[in-house]
Amino acid sequence: MIEIIPAIDIIDGKCVRLTEGDYQRMTVYNSDPVAVASQFEQAGVRRLHLVDLDGAKAGTVKNLAVLERIAAATKLIIDFGGGVKTETEMNSVLSAGASFVTVGSLAAKSPEVFEMWLANSGADNFFIGADVRAGKIAVSGWLEQTDIEVVEFIRDLMNKRVHYFFCTDISKDGKLEGPSEELYRMIIARCPGIRLVASGGISNWEDIYCMEKLGCEGVIIGKAFYENRISIKEIEKFNLNAL
Repeated sequence: MIEIIPAIDIIDGKCVRLTEGDYQRMTVYNSDPVAVASQFEQAGVRRLHLVDLDGAKAGTVKNLAVLERIAAATKLIIDFGGGVKTETEMNSVLSAGASFVTVGSLAAKSPEVFEMWLANSGADNFFIGADVRAGKIAVSGWLEQTDIEVVEFIRDLMNKRVHYFFCTDISKDGKLEGPSEELYRMIIARCPGIRLVASGGISNWEDIYCMEKLGCEGVIIGKAFYENRISIKEIEKFNLNAL
């Protein structure tokens, strides 16, 4: 059964959401990310996608303390990303309680550096973000566009024994208009063996079941939860049925 992975995006220590990755289109939903994480855990959620948006913009980790507090207060399996640019920062994230370090920009812009990380730490510590705008990878908190095709990006990393990815269609993110079904279908068809999590545009349960049928391992939900399109009680029921 597909796994529901809630997202908590952090700016200034608060739980926020952006629309299409635009920092000028930000909504603050809760000033206490630990309380939000605990609510998810009580509903039977196992995984949490924690994004340091300040860090993504600055190019260095800014909200490590939020990770530490959530890890101390819950037993959630946390992936953390946003601004992780050095091996020291990567180790700090893992030491602070994350099970996975989310990497996107570094793998795209400095593949030789990321290859060293893989050699030193192994692929199992990483959850790779393939963030897409018009079929090509975007980096640095989605503020910078590259010419790297998404399938090229994924295949290159899979050749380095990385298999765990999440893919966000930036044009869909935060708009509650449904996910990029054709994008995920294409990636799964062209990248055999990928463990793919869908992200961006998930608006209701129909979208979630659609992603399951396509073969996605999980879905990251954000605005659909915060805007009450998917309720905490529905998540709890779903997770109870999955047991």
